[in-house]
Amino acid sequence: MKHIVHLKRNFLLLQGPHGPFFHQLSKMLRLAGADVWRVGFNQGDRAFWPHKDSYIPFREPQENWPAVCEDIFARKDITDLVLYGDTRPIHAQAIEIAKRRGITVHVFEEGYLRPYWITYERNGANGNSALMDMSVAEMQDTLAKSALDIPEAPAHWGDMRAHVFYGALYHWFVMFLNRSYRNFRAHRALPVTQEFRLYFKRLFLMPFHWLDRVWATMRIKRSGVPYHIALLQLEHDSSFQMHSPFQSMSEFLELAIEGFAAGAPLHHHLVFKAHPLENGQIPLPQLIRELAKRHGVAKRVHFVKGGKLAKLLDHARSAVTVNSTSAQQALWRGLPLKTFGTAVYNKPEFISSEPLDEFFASPSRPDNRAYKDYRHFLLETSQVAGGFYSVRGRRQLLRQVVDMMLSPYDPYEALKAGKAAPRQQLRLVN
Repeated sequence: MKHIVHLKRNFLLLQGPHGPFFHQLSKMLRLAGADVWRVGFNQGDRAFWPHKDSYIPFREPQENWPAVCEDIFARKDITDLVLYGDTRPIHAQAIEIAKRRGITVHVFEEGYLRPYWITYERNGANGNSALMDMSVAEMQDTLAKSALDIPEAPAHWGDMRAHVFYGALYHWFVMFLNRSYRNFRAHRALPVTQEFRLYFKRLFLMPFHWLDRVWATMRIKRSGVPYHIALLQLEHDSSFQMHSPFQSMSEFLELAIEGFAAGAPLHHHLVFKAHPLENGQIPLPQLIRELAKRHGVAKRVHFVKGGKLAKLLDHARSAVTVNSTSAQQALWRGLPLKTFGTAVYNKPEFISSEPLDEFFASPSRPDNRAYKDYRHFLLETSQVAGGFYSVRGRRQLLRQVVDMMLSPYDPYEALKAGKAAPRQQLRLVN
């Protein structure tokens, strides 16, 4: 009988999604025979890591991090680096060192096809994803080896309340119990105290925001007017900061409203849809009102706070965004799409190349068959059923993703080599 030799794996985890996901992931990796270590950069990281012996606190000035990271890699004989997002400075520096040392880099992100999937890739995500260098034709060739029944696109984010709750709790720990991490610097410009207040405020105002967006959505749907939808994202989001041509969200708002005023038929309207986690740091409604008034379209421009996107997309004429992942819901519906930033779905088969005023005047539709193949490819590779924040979402995610991490192949190579694991049947995770 042939015996398979399993080489010892040593995983180092950096910052993860708010909440207990990384700790639960580490327990599963240990059951698989690996050693797991965690570097914590603040008390929020520490609070969600109860395994004291495997915790490595980093309390030095941030400029010392590359040398400390190099030392940890060497002392712990690290074979695998795990992190959530690849652009925050501590992660980008660690990835550079890891690649130089031949360490496998595992990157988690919110799902490209959220809400019922998360993203798992090797070496980079979003604008640094291996998807950026793949053509749709290459994906179609690879899919010849697969026979997945494609599930329906979900219409809502499965665990938003848990996401907001863990975000508020994490920032509470950083705000009030962070004395031993005096050198900690957040990767966002917003002070931790203000971020905590915004999370707490959002948690408290959720019922009122729900009423506001239900009324706004109903008013738009019942008006009977043709409308286009602008998909907003968080200004501090890494995709917006690192993979777009804009310095601020107000620049995109100005461009979108100017293009709409110049090109859209006079009876068409424009709806700005806020990101579900928009925290009010930027006065979006006020900015949109002022810009719409300046361009003479005040009565034709609307703003909707967060909530379910499907109800608006189902009746929209087109969509425009910087590089929001929610644009994939527009493509799935066959809606014309205009983008301005780098995105994994930014393929010539899907995205309009028309100037914005011409796009609003008469947008060209995407190649829907090609998009279905693209989406099929993602569901066979980097999109894993489950979620980071809800209990059932984490359970479902861990059933699949640990085996993917232990595989010698990254998700895209696995499918090409015919080694991709069977996909789980989708189950609700909220």
